[in-house]
Amino acid sequence: MNSQTAQLDDLRLVALPSAVKCTELFVRFSLTEWSLRELFEEASTVASQLVSAVVERTDPSAPGFVTVRLRLSGNCLVVEIEDDQLAHIHDDAPVLDGYATGAVPLEGRGKLVWCEVPLPSGVTAAQVRLPRRDERRTQTVPEPAPGEATGPDPGIVDRILMSLQNRDW
Repeated sequence: MNSQTAQLDDLRLVALPSAVKCTELFVRFSLTEWSLRELFEEASTVASQLVSAVVERTDPSAPGFVTVRLRLSGNCLVVEIEDDQLAHIHDDAPVLDGYATGAVPLEGRGKLVWCEVPLPSGVTAAQVRLPRRDERRTQTVPEPAPGEATGPDPGIVDRILMSLQNRDW
């Protein structure tokens, strides 16, 4: 595993079955941001399998947390899954055919499992284009006049409530 990280993104989730789908969406979003769409299927499958392994061992009545981390390092996308399950701290990393994987116990609170997914041919982490984000424009909200009511606009609240009432839930 190469320790030179060029880009990093992570997401912390509750270790419940819904974390698997959230992981897939997170991976796809991050890879879109990094212009690595060709890794969608492979990376989301790997990440989902690793998160599923944590979720399957989690007590649903007291789920812990799972952190999904993506790192661009060297010529790989490193998928890291960190959990806080003390009962399985010394378990080995799941075996994923064709991928380098590993598990590292964390001091007193679970473990970190990682898997390396090769970047497309000829691409290194340093060459991956960083996301382009426009500068945020903040709007200044005028201070209310003394004695003026503060809070949400009643007209907007009414429209929201009417819309919610008209939906079939």
